[in-house]
Amino acid sequence: MTEEIDIARTANTAPAAKAAVVTGASTGIGEATVRSLRQEGWTVFAVARRAERLDALAAETGAFALPADVTDDADVARLVEEVTRAGGIDTLINIAGGARGADKVAEAKTEDWAWMYEVNVLGTMKLTRAFLPMLRACGEGTVLNLTSTAGLSAYEGGGGYNAAKFAQHALTGALRLEEAEHNLRVIEVAPGMVQTEEFSLNRLGDAGAAEKVYAGVEKPLTAADVADVVRFAVTAPHHVNLDQIVIRPVAQASNFKVIRKG
Repeated sequence: MTEEIDIARTANTAPAAKAAVVTGASTGIGEATVRSLRQEGWTVFAVARRAERLDALAAETGAFALPADVTDDADVARLVEEVTRAGGIDTLINIAGGARGADKVAEAKTEDWAWMYEVNVLGTMKLTRAFLPMLRACGEGTVLNLTSTAGLSAYEGGGGYNAAKFAQHALTGALRLEEAEHNLRVIEVAPGMVQTEEFSLNRLGDAGAAEKVYAGVEKPLTAADVADVVRFAVTAPHHVNLDQIVIRPVAQASNFKVIRKG
């Protein structure tokens, strides 16, 4: 909402020190990242589709609420315009994403796979492509993409999510190679098992099934745990590039080994 942003700054003004766009900000890791960066004094533009949740987060934290769909070209263009009017950013944090379904490839639902690719891959690409000129111009820009351990190792029933996150992982690697000459830092954070409000529920569509994902797991990661790692990565001195950070709970030794008690 443009009117909520301090537009006294102009498009020609250099980005305020430590200013970021955070997508997926209405819930989970995105919301926790907004809180974490605001506690550090950053200017944060919180982006997600659900305006009411963003407005509540903005009222609490002082972030700017910018409702938008990262897969929609017109919304992305509007985001760039509004962020430019508000003074710009030096950091883009792509957290928007998600999973739908746990079907094996033989039973794959095309609409689920298409949605996962659209949100995780094309959404990341569209936001990054749109903000790259601004990030290059600031001289010390950062892009952080939240991928997943699902993008590093495939597992049964994860084909669609694996495919989307493998693609996002590859996109991130290519971007790092392409943008190093512009002094652009590109970071990948790949979480394992994170217990959030909506991820497994959205994926499986059933509260009981979602709870079983975490059953018996002692201390799965929380959204705040991952947000702390994101904050650490983007607040490190700019010449320090944490190319890839894999974060799991101790109980999850790999995608294939999870310690469950009780």
